[in-house]
Amino acid sequence: MLWSLLKIILFIMIVVGLTLGVTALFEMDNLGTLIVLGTEYIITPVKAVIGALVLLLAVWILFKVVGFLVATLRFLNGDETAVSRYFDRRSERKGFEALGDGMMALAAGEGRLAIRKAERAGKYLNRPELTNLVKAQGAEMVGDKALATETFKALVQDDRTRFVGVRGLMKQRLEEGDTDTALKLGEKALALRPKNAEVQTTLISLQSKHEDWQGARGTLAQALKSGNVPRDLHRRRDAVLALAHAREAMADGQVVTATRDVAEASRLAPGLVPASVMSARLATEAGNKRQAVKTIRKAWDQAPHPDLAAAFADIEPDETPALRLRRFRPLLGKHRGHPETKMLEAELQIAAEDFPEARKALGNLAETSPTARSLTLMAAIERGEGAEDRVVRGWLARAVTASRGNQWVCGNCGHVHEDWRPVCANCDSFDTLEWSEVRQSEAALAGPTQMLPLIVGALEDQRDTPEDADVVQDGPVDEVDVTVVDEGSSPSAAVEVEVAEESRN
Repeated sequence: MLWSLLKIILFIMIVVGLTLGVTALFEMDNLGTLIVLGTEYIITPVKAVIGALVLLLAVWILFKVVGFLVATLRFLNGDETAVSRYFDRRSERKGFEALGDGMMALAAGEGRLAIRKAERAGKYLNRPELTNLVKAQGAEMVGDKALATETFKALVQDDRTRFVGVRGLMKQRLEEGDTDTALKLGEKALALRPKNAEVQTTLISLQSKHEDWQGARGTLAQALKSGNVPRDLHRRRDAVLALAHAREAMADGQVVTATRDVAEASRLAPGLVPASVMSARLATEAGNKRQAVKTIRKAWDQAPHPDLAAAFADIEPDETPALRLRRFRPLLGKHRGHPETKMLEAELQIAAEDFPEARKALGNLAETSPTARSLTLMAAIERGEGAEDRVVRGWLARAVTASRGNQWVCGNCGHVHEDWRPVCANCDSFDTLEWSEVRQSEAALAGPTQMLPLIVGALEDQRDTPEDADVVQDGPVDEVDVTVVDEGSSPSAAVEVEVAEESRN
């Protein structure tokens, strides 16, 4: 509103100024007399102004004529496009103005306007490699896939824009879910621009989804050579791809290839737990137990993990609980405050039926970081020390609604996987699985949590009153059986808790 008012005021001021100027010119005296060939011409102010304008026009025409003569001379000297360029300058100016407006429209998010400006620029300019770029981006912005596809195909026909056209078609096929065609287009785009980081990343993801592990490793090596991937990230992803290929080779019965690739994966990334576990198991099966122990200990130094403990137990599956506890001492000595170390030691002590030491090893983990596993261990310890069934049921009741603990979770979409895998089963992203805890919804567990005190009683009530004892004797009995088993292959599952509810006949 204010700007409109300012424009009106400025227009009025200009009109008034012109009016006053013209009036002043007419009121001025004659400027002089010009005599040409004996003829006198009286020069008035108005005639002087008109003469100046005519002179400027004559100078402009003169420059145009000189420019045309220069273009003609160039044409005569062999420049075949000199004359056409002379006449096309105005069209080029309009074309580039329209092209610039189209680019500004793209930056402003106005896709339709960008398309119109690009089409207008195309009428003045014979530069489809420029106008088609703006048109394609505008079509993508407004969701006109047909126009975008047509424009990208036109870009493919020109050597200067072939990469842009192939890349655009590849992205379209990815959005449509046609990964087979996208993979072929990605390979073609990489051949055109071997150092393009975006194409390298996309192609690695597509090759991994199609389980072309060797091809993905080649693309990853090319990305490292181009400087698009840090060396530490390259080692990690190369280890993931080597592990995936080792699993595939193992499934096909190629034990030698699987052993070689998984050893390479374990060497490149000692913290990659699935690689260390597979390498240790293959070494154990081959009778090389010392190498298996070395591999597990090296991975455990990075971070404790239940799968590492299970693989370490499998090295000596027939040992007694006491011998197993002694063999695990080097592992337990590392990361003493880590929850996984505490729970592992508690499980080993329970298997050895040393429940006080198991309680000491577990500490207050069930209170500070309650998970289904730590709470179940507390139930087993209470049962082993002869606590009342009501106390055991209280711990088990808390385990029902507690967190499941760390799991393999996709860092991209949050999907939880039962086992590690190189590609997320939900979003198809590569190397995004992390060993972390999944937050549970409080709303989803509100109902069960409120009902548990009514079912199992309060955990704080450590003893039954005489009235409760009579009721228990007369009514149905809930039998809680917490059985301690020694599973040599999986110490993380060494405690099996069974809750059975029976009625007395």
